[in-house]
Amino acid sequence: MGRSGSWKQALRYLNQKKYLYILLIPCVVYFFIFNYIPMYGVIMAFKDFNFAKGILGSPWVGLDNFRYMFGLSDFYQVFWNSFYLGILRLVFGFPFPILLALFLNEMRSMIFQRVSQTIIYLPHFISWVVIGGILVNFLSPTWGVVNIFLGKFGFDPIFFLADTDYFRPIVILSSIWKESGWGSIIYLAAIAGINSELYEAASIDGAGRLKKLWYITLPGIKSTIVVLFLLRLGQIMGNGFEQIFVLQNPMNLSVSEVFETYAYRVGILGGRFSFGTTVGLFTSVIGLIFLLIGNAIAKLFKEEGIW
Repeated sequence: MGRSGSWKQALRYLNQKKYLYILLIPCVVYFFIFNYIPMYGVIMAFKDFNFAKGILGSPWVGLDNFRYMFGLSDFYQVFWNSFYLGILRLVFGFPFPILLALFLNEMRSMIFQRVSQTIIYLPHFISWVVIGGILVNFLSPTWGVVNIFLGKFGFDPIFFLADTDYFRPIVILSSIWKESGWGSIIYLAAIAGINSELYEAASIDGAGRLKKLWYITLPGIKSTIVVLFLLRLGQIMGNGFEQIFVLQNPMNLSVSEVFETYAYRVGILGGRFSFGTTVGLFTSVIGLIFLLIGNAIAKLFKEEGIW
């Protein structure tokens, strides 16, 4: 009787929310087709993949691909490059959309706010290939605007993209410029969901804008920040292929070679497709470990986490 009642209650709830679930169907279908079905290809990491035999017909080699990966002389340098760049993205890149959202929220002129939002969203839609070309031209030691400007003050030209000391700052700054505006949308939506009566009550109590920001806005979006931080932590080893690839050259390879470009160079160009899958699986496991640790720490601090 109890079980029958719970089923009726569940069906009643589904009937009430049926249009919301109908809207959810395309998203579920998309993730099922493009994210879950391809997961069977992970078994390539444990096989010596052969195009003629296919994934299932290729011979099983167990952990040989992982032994090969760990035995490569440049593997640990690539691991450090990926991890270090991921940490830099987390430390410098993650807070910027939050600060940008707080700044936009404090604007009093709605027209100026809308124009500013449109301008800072635009870089997200520009391809990294285009941005890479812009950076190459701006930072060129011969005709680049930056070096021309430095030359006016008596400085020698600097080949920024060939100098290993400048590569990581260029990657981080260009990533912030391109994606921070788009990333701020989620935080602006979270801020919009804060009860306006809290701000009115704070104004009556004499709180200024900074105190409202510190005691109302930030606590109001804290759960959103935690969830997005954990999701970013799960991608700690992922630095994206396009950005690194378009800025990479033989002069900066010692700091620019990350797992995405490494898998492309050794796995795709070298014809070792199983190795490319091995690298992807390895980075995913590392990301999962960081995600589990981060979620456990969030639970210790009484935060919701992601589950």
